[in-house]
Amino acid sequence: MKNNILVLGGKGKTGRRIVERLNNLGHNVRVGSRSESPAFDWDQPAGWPAALEGMEKVYITYQPDLAVPGAKEAIEAFTTVAKDQGIQKLVLLSGKGEVEAQRCEQLVFNSGIDSTVVRASWFSQNFSESFFLEPIQHGFVALPHADTKVPYVDANDIADVAVEVLLNDGHQGKVYELTGSRMLTFEQVVDEIAEATGRDIKFQSITLAEYMAMLKEFGLPEDYLWLIEYLFTEVLGNKENQVIAHDIEKVLGRKPIDFSEYVAETVTSGIWSQPVEA
Repeated sequence: MKNNILVLGGKGKTGRRIVERLNNLGHNVRVGSRSESPAFDWDQPAGWPAALEGMEKVYITYQPDLAVPGAKEAIEAFTTVAKDQGIQKLVLLSGKGEVEAQRCEQLVFNSGIDSTVVRASWFSQNFSESFFLEPIQHGFVALPHADTKVPYVDANDIADVAVEVLLNDGHQGKVYELTGSRMLTFEQVVDEIAEATGRDIKFQSITLAEYMAMLKEFGLPEDYLWLIEYLFTEVLGNKENQVIAHDIEKVLGRKPIDFSEYVAETVTSGIWSQPVEA
């Protein structure tokens, strides 16, 4: 039976992978994006009913993060509209160890709609599709909290879990914590990528203050700077994020994709060897 599913952030790291999987399975998928028609924009609630019309299930990602100011209000308003539009199931991507995100989770659970939360650790793809990519391409990575270990989770595992939850019963009211199967420091990550690419990529430990000053010099917007500082202080240092979970095995019946598998696959794309324009 075909499902009608709206994937918010359908062009992002997890969303585009979910869209691809659902399309391959023959489901009717609508990409929730500002560039689509009907468009979906978190800042334009008047357009939400059109994006939800005819849909039965929704995968929710909030940009840039559920922790940012205004996210709680937006999620609460969205769930109200979703219920009015007859949505039958919600799957929320949340962040592991984020107190603000957990407040948003409760709003989804209290929406009166069959809901599941997928609470993920930091993504492996942050090193190839996000803010850690450019330093790797430059061959010099300077980051704070060098000794903190993280069980990075692969975006493909998140997508597989989300698809399972969207399509099948038995997940109502559940919170699935998704992590990789081993802990890695930033330096260990950089060393693995350097070895796999055959490049000399240097790592340097710096303070958070030094890192934030460096980002400010690049002219990054204030809301982005706030989020980065929050992630490094409240999330990366949170003991909850330094625990390996086993929910990927529980939901999918297989082990998580190891970080080394992610590295081996990403190397073949050539993304880490591409020159960076000055």
